[in-house]
Parts: sequence; structure tokens; C-alpha cells
Amino acid sequence: MSLPTLSRSVFATQAFLPEGWRENVRLECASGVFTRVQPDAKPQPGDHRADIVLPPLPSLHSHAFQRAMAGLTETRRDPADSFWTWREQMYALAARIAPDGMRAIAAQLYMEMLKAGITQVAEFHYLHRAPDGTAYDCPAEMARSVIDGAGEAGIGITMLPTLYRHAGFGRVLAPEQKRFESAPDFIAGMMADIAATYRDNGLVDVGVGLHSLRAANREDILEMLALTPERAPVHIHIAEQQREVADCLDFLGRRPVAWLLDEIPVDEHWCLVHATHLDAEETRRLAASGAVAGLCPVTEANLGDGLFPLEDFIDYGGRFGIGTDSNVLPSANEELRLLEYGQRLALQKRCRALPGEAMGSVGRYLYDASLKGGTQACGHGGGALAIGLRADLCVVNEEALSLPDLQGDTVLDSLIFARATFPANDVLCGGEWVVRDGRHIHENRIAAAFLSAIRHLHS
Repeated sequence: MSLPTLSRSVFATQAFLPEGWRENVRLECASGVFTRVQPDAKPQPGDHRADIVLPPLPSLHSHAFQRAMAGLTETRRDPADSFWTWREQMYALAARIAPDGMRAIAAQLYMEMLKAGITQVAEFHYLHRAPDGTAYDCPAEMARSVIDGAGEAGIGITMLPTLYRHAGFGRVLAPEQKRFESAPDFIAGMMADIAATYRDNGLVDVGVGLHSLRAANREDILEMLALTPERAPVHIHIAEQQREVADCLDFLGRRPVAWLLDEIPVDEHWCLVHATHLDAEETRRLAASGAVAGLCPVTEANLGDGLFPLEDFIDYGGRFGIGTDSNVLPSANEELRLLEYGQRLALQKRCRALPGEAMGSVGRYLYDASLKGGTQACGHGGGALAIGLRADLCVVNEEALSLPDLQGDTVLDSLIFARATFPANDVLCGGEWVVRDGRHIHENRIAAAFLSAIRHLHS
């Protein structure tokens, strides 16, 4: 039986607005944006009534195709198992995915994100070519499949066609990387195709990805930037693994983040993904650049990457957001919880994610900072419950929290540190209700297509 249509107006007992928590907030939207956000209001007939309303978090870094291997890489196959051995399994999966399968996998993943309270994703996409390495008739075929999967789920997407030109510093691509092969003009063509194809879709934005300093040299990067629209988001993997840092020192004579900041005009439009292994000066300089550090704690833990120097980065005023990356567990609250707990374990102190000697709620700081940083990195017109911004919101039932009668910042502390999953009861994205009573509006259809695609892929 289908659920009745929910109103485009919401009355919340408490809501997290840009200025902080407010009570009795009434929100209206039209044409996909908020047209009214009124605190201290009274409910009107027909309003959707909610206990708690939050602006949803973005995932600033995702590889959608890797959702098809979640849970399949946890068997040790090498006594020295590492990121580099995991990568061989990822390559094997990447070689088998076709456009139709990609769409089904993406739709499932993005449905899971929406149910976890995520309404915007930056997709770092480098699965460009057919399995034999030839270009599709439409070079953006695979990227379009991902975007169409996002459309089926109803999530906002920042598509980042990604430049992947070398296998490593000074090395040609390996045969297993032939699907990733690209040059700056190839990526620029994809960006133009996506911008034209989805020009009237308010849920689709476009930027550019640079796979890494291993995969794109200085000339590649500068050429790519010259072909990229001004103010478009620019994302890059960097300093994820210690071996990468050592190789960069050997080949370029500098550490990766230091080299990038020295040689390339990095600014607030950039997102440096992982940036796990920074020295003190790189930490200070990255914070001063205005770029966002794209942190993916679940994947970084899963791959044994290491821990980002969060405490020092925050003290320098650095901006950060969270990404679901390999999508082994698409969960915004798990990313934030692990980010904080990693610091506690490393430093043997509690409540680390606050600047300097500041007091207050760690949950509030993590949520607010990752909301702002993630929105900046995705380059989209949302990220807050405010008039004129994209109408995204997440309804949380207070009965789903760890304790009754929680107010204000304790709500965020409970959501992050005392809930196994994010209790998104209803989710609005671009003015459309996509999650109702904890279920996606197209859940059965999307799940069935995903099941068929996965069985075909792994048969």
C-alpha cells in the first residue's frame, strides 16, 4: 500500500538552523528550495509534524562501484595484507562492471545514503572506459549511469570525472588500469557532456577529480585546471599511505601535500582527500589554504591507512568533511564517531574534536564542521535550513535517541555516539520526500535491481 503524500511544509519541535538550535520551527519549500524558515512559530493545518529536524550531511568522497565488494575483502590472502593488496581485488571488480550494473549499484548505494541521512554525494569517478579499454561511443557512459542511479534514488550528486593517467610516479598504466585511462581533454569533454545533459537537473553538479600525484603529474594537473570551469570543485587523493609519501619524496623531492601547495594554486575550491600522513608544517599550510580535508575514517580504518592529525588541524582553523569512500558502511554518524574515537585512542584523551581550549559538545562541533566542509567540497547550493537554499532536511524521531527528552547539542551527541545507525525517519531532498518512516520510496524496486546486478556480477 502506498503512503499518503507528505506536505511540503514541516513543523519541528526543534531544528538545527545556521544560528544554532531553535524551537517550534516551521519550514516551507517550493521549486526545490526553502521559502520559509520561521522559528517560534505555530503549526499550520497540513504541516508534517516532526520532533527534530536537521540539515543532512554530505558525503564528500565516494566510489560507488566499490559498494559491489562490501564485505568481500576481509579474508587475509597475504601475510602483509595492506591497501596495495586490497587494490588488486578492487581492480578485479572494476574490470567486470557494465553500465546497467553500475546504475543499479549506484541506486542501491545512494538509497542507503539517503536512509542514513546523507542527501549529497561527491562521486570521484574514474571507471571511464569499456572493460577492454576502448572508449564508449559516449565517453561519459559510465558517469551517466552513476548519475542516473543517483536520480533513481533522488540524491544530490556532484560528479567528479577523474583524471587517471599514470600507474605511479613516472610509470605507464598497467593493464588492469586500462578502464581508468584518461587525459585532460577526455575529462573536459565528460564534464561538458554532463553539464549539458543535466543542465536542468537541480540535483546534479559537476567538478573534476585528479586521482593522485601518482596518477597525474604537474603538467597534467595544470592542463586539467585550465580546462576546468572557474570555481568548480577540484578533488584529489593525497598522502593516504606512507608508501605514497616515500615514493613522492624519492621522485619529486618533497612530501605530497607540501609539493601540491608549492606547485599548484590550491584554494577553497579544493578538497584533499585523506591527507592522512602530514607533517606539522603541511598541517598548518593545508589549514591556511582554505581547502577542505576530505576524511573517510571508516575506509581509512578498513584499509589500514592511518590517522589524520585532526586535533592540530582544527587548532589551525582547518576545514574538513567526511566521505564514505569505499562504501563498505555508508553511515555519516559512524564516520564521525570513528573520527573522534581514533583521536581518543591515539592521544589517550577524551573529547578531542574541539578547537584549542574550547569547551562544549563534540557532537555539535563534528556535525557542524563536517556539514560546512562537506557542502563547500561538494560545491552545491544547500547545507543548511535557510531560505533560498536547496530544500534538504532529515526528520529524527526523538524516541529513536538513546535517552528521552534530549535537547539541542545533546541530540547530536546521542546521534553520533549512542546510536548504531542514523535514525532518519523521513528525508527530504530537493523538496521531494525520498525516505518515509525509515524506508525509501522506491526501496523494493531499487533493491531488486541491485540483487540482480550483484548476482550477475559475481556469478
